[in-house]
Amino acid sequence: MASVTLKGNPISLEGNLPQAGDKAPDFKVAKQDLSEISLKDLSGKVKILVAVPSLDTPVCAIETKKFNEKVAKESAITTLIISGDLPFAMKRFCATEGIQSENLITGSQFKDFSFSKNYGVHIASGPLSGLAARAVFVVDKSDVIRYVELVPEIASEPNYETILAEAKKLT
Repeated sequence: MASVTLKGNPISLEGNLPQAGDKAPDFKVAKQDLSEISLKDLSGKVKILVAVPSLDTPVCAIETKKFNEKVAKESAITTLIISGDLPFAMKRFCATEGIQSENLITGSQFKDFSFSKNYGVHIASGPLSGLAARAVFVVDKSDVIRYVELVPEIASEPNYETILAEAKKLT
């Protein structure tokens, strides 16, 4: 079980963080239209799985916009932003921010916490309990995890350049 901080305060996470070389655990999240998407639905594609607490926070909003900018031109990479937001809020956020990339999907785990629990990023304590800690997983076409970044401070951004470089190696 890993831990991170939120503005310097320790936060415990539930589950075990998978490592590079591990088979990516399956999960289900709800898309903006309430249909479900799972890891199996993205099989055969290079994937960047991005866990964020909520798109309605400054750092998560910035992160989602930056991933959208960076993957919009990368047709061989699919990015899935996963948060605890309702699909309606995700749809409104994307419309407001102009996020329309075919390569970026938002997914809500409001009904099913299999992503955050199977990927070891489910926040078990503190004010964000029940949401996901900030983390990124790069997964190859065979659904093997090739890169993991658990951001140690929830209020910080991940290393976009390294993440994109790792994903591009797999295309």
